[in-house]
Amino acid sequence: MESLLPTLLLYLALGAFAGVMAGLLGVGGGLIIVPVLAWIFHGQHINDAIVMHLAIGTSLATIVVTSISSVRAHHQRGAVLWPVVWQLTPGIVLGAWLGAAVADALPSAALSRIFALFVLAVAAQMAFGAKPAPHRGLPGAGGMAATGGVIGVVSAIVGIGGGSLTVPFLTWCNTAMRQAVATSAACGLPIALAGAIGFIVTGLNAADRPAWSLGYIYGPALAGVAFASMLLAPLGAKLAHTLPTETLKKIFAVFLTLVGTKMLLG
Repeated sequence: MESLLPTLLLYLALGAFAGVMAGLLGVGGGLIIVPVLAWIFHGQHINDAIVMHLAIGTSLATIVVTSISSVRAHHQRGAVLWPVVWQLTPGIVLGAWLGAAVADALPSAALSRIFALFVLAVAAQMAFGAKPAPHRGLPGAGGMAATGGVIGVVSAIVGIGGGSLTVPFLTWCNTAMRQAVATSAACGLPIALAGAIGFIVTGLNAADRPAWSLGYIYGPALAGVAFASMLLAPLGAKLAHTLPTETLKKIFAVFLTLVGTKMLLG
């Protein structure tokens, strides 16, 4: 494998971009981190059979690190609905473990196409501003556990913190947007933690893993992306108050459409 220094610089640049976008647009870093990591891993000549698994597992691990400061900030503002978090968490954890097992059983090409379809769906939502109309209150314990399970499965398979799923669900259940975003951020931590553990366990016996990897988590990528993302996210949040975020969301939706289309076409 070629020198790690140029690649580490790529990881830092990726983390910086993902951090700014997350702070600026509220876009989960996984939507950016997974496809770019896959591209970088291809350039490192990592076995194609595990490229997507490694990208998704590493993305979830970075979200564990970066979400902690986000959760703390939302909690200090009193916006997190902790009872809702606790109701969703058991299903989220079980779902994330199941999602990691499903991802392990799928070939890398299939994971790439699933991720591409998900990205295209998110891009359409961002471009057209589609939001579920508030419909009802939150479901009972069984419904919350089932919902958490679905969010956990999908999030682990595509390597995201779940905001693209949790926020629409909470707003559909008449939760105020500010509280929905904060509660979703808090739910992102158990999603990422359970998913990352799942990808560690399922990847321990994977063939051709690069050095410095633990299961399907690649240490140098985790360190570079997480460090730069945490450093730049506050800048993105600051820019959100001065830049036209709605216009930027539509531009970013075009970017996601190009990424999703390219991945879908292989």
